[in-house]
Amino acid sequence: MLRGFDRLFALLAASLSAHSTLAEEEAVERWGVNMPKGVTEVAQTTYELHMLILWICVAIGVLVFGVMFYSMWRHRKSKGHQAAQFHESTAVELVWTIIPTIILILMAIPATKTLYDIYDTDKADLDIMITGYQWKWKYDYLGSDVSFFSNLSTPRAQINNEQPKGPNYLLEVDEPLVVPIKKKIRFLITANDVIHAWWVPDLAVKKDAIPGFINESWTRIEEPGIYRGQCAELCGRDHGFMPIVIKAVPEAEYTAWLGGKATAAAKMRELTEKTFTFDELFTQGEKVYNRACAACHQPNGQGVPGVFPPIAGSKIATGSLESHLDIVIDGSQVNPAMQAFGEQLSEVDLAAVITYQRNAFGNEMGDTVQPIDILNFKNKQ
Repeated sequence: MLRGFDRLFALLAASLSAHSTLAEEEAVERWGVNMPKGVTEVAQTTYELHMLILWICVAIGVLVFGVMFYSMWRHRKSKGHQAAQFHESTAVELVWTIIPTIILILMAIPATKTLYDIYDTDKADLDIMITGYQWKWKYDYLGSDVSFFSNLSTPRAQINNEQPKGPNYLLEVDEPLVVPIKKKIRFLITANDVIHAWWVPDLAVKKDAIPGFINESWTRIEEPGIYRGQCAELCGRDHGFMPIVIKAVPEAEYTAWLGGKATAAAKMRELTEKTFTFDELFTQGEKVYNRACAACHQPNGQGVPGVFPPIAGSKIATGSLESHLDIVIDGSQVNPAMQAFGEQLSEVDLAAVITYQRNAFGNEMGDTVQPIDILNFKNKQ
């Protein structure tokens, strides 16, 4: 038995030695078991608090279990020890109540300061409204006309295992959230349909996006870079296809980008009055379909039997144009999985994707929908 305890203590000592000598960064890289240090002051403070509490807990665990194992070994029955007969000791009870209370108070001081910093959203230089949709994020830069959706851009061929997966598989988007460095940015987070969660580990930001509620968080990024995250709430089928990409840039580059987005939004409004050719609409519609529709209805338009209806030969895509406009713009009351795309897509993209659906996959309806048709349909509602 003594030999067995010797082996146990040797293994415990070796384990503690390995943990104390292995660099934290190496542990993260090799095993991925630790939280990231992050790139913001709050993220680094959170990491330091985490490590402090972790080592306090390790020390308490080693002390308590060490005393327990030593007591069992030193006073085992095989050495002739008899079980002690005693009642509770007031002094001992006071000691094991007061000491943990003091430890908890000492742990609470840095934790309270860190929590205060996390929730301090005052005096922000920029406000961004973040709205979760199945399965994309919408970003509104408050105080400007800039607003856009951010969709997964990983090719379907990679998702279907038809191509090798890229380095940022399922963590790449068509429109990243661009923010300036060295500015306090407040995030106002909500959702349009179900509960989501906006989570970017490098920024130490994780907030639930709940329909009808607005949660707040903030960040200040000191260095340019690209930081990635994901929806951290199980929000339904394709939950894993809802990434977050933040691009932090110098203020001058951000100002130029913001101006470009505002100009593009104004140009898009002008395009609503333009008449497009069938080929222009069909080509653009295919891009919009692959970005916004293919996840459910499949790239070949065949849908998922019993789950998502096909576009090929469907009564909607080959039926009346008004019914087609209604279900794409306003969604389906019968099947909530069919979202309303009236606010998610521009009039140009709506016209293009409906034109594409009515003429692709063998539907061959010959219809051409113009942006002005979409605008008129919306105005009638």
